[in-house]
Amino acid sequence: MEELKCIGCGAVIQSTDNQLPGFIPESKLKDNPENVVCRRCFRLKNYNEITPVKITKDDYVNIISEIGDKDCLIVKIIDIFDVEGTLIPQIRRLTNDNDLLIIGNKMDLLPKSLKRNKLIHNLRKMISDNNLKPVDVLLMSAKKNHFIDETLEVILEYAKNRDVYIVGATNVGKSTFINSLIKANTSLKDDLITVSNVNGTTLNLIKIPFENNFIIDTPGLINDNQITHYLTQKSIDVITPKKEIKPRNFQLNSDQTLFMGGLARIDYIKGEKTGFVCYFNNELYIHRTKTINSEKVYEDNIYKLLSPPFSDSEEIKLKRHQFKTYSKTKYDIVFPGLGFITVKENTVIDVYYKDNLTPYVRESIL
Repeated sequence: MEELKCIGCGAVIQSTDNQLPGFIPESKLKDNPENVVCRRCFRLKNYNEITPVKITKDDYVNIISEIGDKDCLIVKIIDIFDVEGTLIPQIRRLTNDNDLLIIGNKMDLLPKSLKRNKLIHNLRKMISDNNLKPVDVLLMSAKKNHFIDETLEVILEYAKNRDVYIVGATNVGKSTFINSLIKANTSLKDDLITVSNVNGTTLNLIKIPFENNFIIDTPGLINDNQITHYLTQKSIDVITPKKEIKPRNFQLNSDQTLFMGGLARIDYIKGEKTGFVCYFNNELYIHRTKTINSEKVYEDNIYKLLSPPFSDSEEIKLKRHQFKTYSKTKYDIVFPGLGFITVKENTVIDVYYKDNLTPYVRESIL
């Protein structure tokens, strides 16, 4: 007999352990044995209530690695606001040599003034630098349905009557993307798959009839270099963009500091007065001070003015990295899972981020 799975997250339905994925009381299971939604998805969807479950990184990898045995199209979703944090080049190893289509989601979060073709060009370069060879690279917004019809056409073209697996890091919008595709291709009005800001909402493969085959949602791959994996849900809500980012430009002299809440910090060590353009969620407070005062400012204001984090339970300890920019171009200082700051050439900057995470510099993506 085929296993019964939650239509919201894909977990195998069970009534024995309420701490494991797929739990539903046996009495509820008898009420509606077909379109079953587990208790976790029901509470998440109706009450925004988060129920922890026991599932490991190895569980995710084992599920995804099964795709390597299939002849299919793999659609990899990346978060355009956090490209490196969600690119995960290991996907090629996990899925063998299947055709790969890469889609940059959440383009609605970036300023409307950006040049789309330039962004796609820069994405292609970054993807190539990570040894990935997709059949194509697209940009869209699942939440706003921007370019959803064009995306659907391209997927059908490359699928060639094969199943389509949707893969990506946690919280890149895979489930939202699939819901948008289904609505664009059917008369369905409501979301079929559970969507939330909670990391790891999808817990197993979810197969949905699509054209003559299936579109399959997969659990999110966990990238330990994203800060969201070390924060409480309250902090995640503050740093997660929900609408268009408004760039914030700070004119800094050397020996000035910017704090991004209490999660990150930059010290402008050397260079002429210049603009630092910050691309973070609009709700994240950015504080400017003199570098000479920065340690005291941090000690006096962490968990208060400088928040998130909101308590020492989140264990955010900042580690120093130094970056230099040289040639005549713009650069992005990237804080994986948080955002980025665009700076000009000929600068020396100290960057502070969570001690086990790695910030980096790239040529500006915008």
